[in-house]
Amino acid sequence: MPNLFGQLQELLKPGRVQIASVVSVEDGMAVLELPGGGRMSARGAATVGGNVFVQDGVIQGPAPDLPVFVDVI
Repeated sequence: MPNLFGQLQELLKPGRVQIASVVSVEDGMAVLELPGGGRMSARGAATVGGNVFVQDGVIQGPAPDLPVFVDVI
């Protein structure tokens, strides 16, 4: 018999935190560019040109301006 509680926990697990650069901000929604070149939108306060931490479409806060290395597999 499958563990239904374990399956529910796996579904509700939060996504990973990513770092992104802010491209534009309008009405509380920011367009972000990820290190690999992809773009996404997220809710929250951000400044154009800055870096932020983002998780599940929500900006978690500012990120430091450090070099980012993308590991290509």
